[in-house]
Amino acid sequence: MDPDMEDKTLELMCSLPRSVWLGCSSVAESLCALRCLQSLPSSRAHNQSMMVMESQNNTGDVSPKKTTVFKFGNGSVAGSRKRMSQGSFEKEKDLCIQLFDQWSESDQVEFVEHLIARMCHYQHGHINSYLKPMLQRDFITALPAQGLDHIAENILSFLDARSLCSAELVCREWQRVISDGMLWKKLIERMVRTDPLWKGLSERHQWEKYLFKNRTNEVPPNSYYHSLYPKIIQDIETIEANWRCGRHNLQRIQCRSENSKGVYCLQYDDDKIISGLRDNSIKIWDKQSLECLKVLTGHTGSVLCLQYDDRVIVTGSSDSTVRVWDVVSGEVLNTLIHHNEAVLHLRFWNGLMVTCSKDRSIAVWDMASATDISLRRVLVGHRAAVNVVDFDDKYIVSASGDRTIKVWSTSTCEFVRTLNGHKRGIACLQYRDRLVVSGSSDNTIRLWDIECGACLRVLEGHEELVRCIRFDNKRIVSGAYDGKIKVWDLQAALDPRAPASTLCLRTLVEHSGRVFRLQFDEFQIISSSHDDTILIWDFLNVSTNGQPERRSPSRTYTYVSR
Repeated sequence: MDPDMEDKTLELMCSLPRSVWLGCSSVAESLCALRCLQSLPSSRAHNQSMMVMESQNNTGDVSPKKTTVFKFGNGSVAGSRKRMSQGSFEKEKDLCIQLFDQWSESDQVEFVEHLIARMCHYQHGHINSYLKPMLQRDFITALPAQGLDHIAENILSFLDARSLCSAELVCREWQRVISDGMLWKKLIERMVRTDPLWKGLSERHQWEKYLFKNRTNEVPPNSYYHSLYPKIIQDIETIEANWRCGRHNLQRIQCRSENSKGVYCLQYDDDKIISGLRDNSIKIWDKQSLECLKVLTGHTGSVLCLQYDDRVIVTGSSDSTVRVWDVVSGEVLNTLIHHNEAVLHLRFWNGLMVTCSKDRSIAVWDMASATDISLRRVLVGHRAAVNVVDFDDKYIVSASGDRTIKVWSTSTCEFVRTLNGHKRGIACLQYRDRLVVSGSSDNTIRLWDIECGACLRVLEGHEELVRCIRFDNKRIVSGAYDGKIKVWDLQAALDPRAPASTLCLRTLVEHSGRVFRLQFDEFQIISSSHDDTILIWDFLNVSTNGQPERRSPSRTYTYVSR
């Protein structure tokens, strides 16, 4: 930049109060005002004047004129000068542009920075509005032009469904990138990976076969996934409405035997239901046909608890033993004799097993394999039968007829704290993350923060002992000796502002006896009872006008032992 020119410009701008030249609407007008003030030595020398700019439009002129009047502190008018004609402004503007073009880029930036620093706020706003669209770039359109389609696809793949719909409407190029990148397919795949409800729907409605595959002739076009997405959302909304309204398709398994009555425990997966009965047997049922596939015998007392995985079934009985069975053949692999009285509950996971008993003790076992199980530690502290245990890699949680919940360290087996609040013995609980949910013979359900031991909420509604309880991210489902199953809103229960009257979503009444055990997922509840039945409450395939939408009418099978 020419030093003389820069110095001259800055000298003109700095030779008077900033309020004078900031009132001008353009750089050219500022220069005109400065030239007028140069002819007034007093204003330039002493900085004691004020300037008032008055603009009037002269309707007689072809181009608008602006008259600038300078008034000093004593009120006298020092002088005035009309704004130069449009032609003069154009000449001066062209001259400035020519000089500006001769400077280097760094000099141009420096000059503009000086110029902007001398402008007022509203001028900055005009400049910002002018620059903003110039700085915007359509990178989604630009990237494919550079052979970087995969980057554009990757950026858009992070959008949710609503944003992806909006992106398709931006322009044809954006729509092409979304279509070629199969982004609706990727969105559905992401939901299936992270949400159990989506995964379950994909398996049940058989559109899972179109996911997680590379581009082949078997994969439908992007439009298929675009139309599939709203159908999935509609299915989810229907399922949620069915849960809230209690709409379900009911199936019943009769488990009667000649000498005893009652199904004390169960667990299920997509293929089978395994149940433990009062008649000392374990029965395995086909979940589709509801027929009994196998009966396992060996216990000499009622089967009170069980858990299985893809290799073994582990059962606990009133005969005080724990037995390990091969899940395929039904052969007994191991028998553990430790407790002095009935084994009331057990859990195993990740090489560790915990059992509890009517003898008031908790046994912690190292479970290397089905045949290699060794006792690690016995936990003593409860003053009555220990009815239920649960654990993860941080805590073991136990509940007893002594009205307390005790927390122990999983790694060291040392006692941590006691949760007090129930007024009578505790029959059931589940523990996950920081939350413990327990059910008691005081007919209430309590929610606890395991880290601080605080009771977060008390749920009331059952009329007798709460015998079984499970929860997921949305709901708590409880069963009681009153024969009722209640569905509770977990998120509302954790909100202290939620009224107690809004917490119970639905009460399900079909069992004619005490509800002993239940398990549920996003689509169904499976429960067992003293009435010797297993009920399947299906919230996905709900009957319409008495006919199921996707499966045959409710079936009842009776198994009679021989």
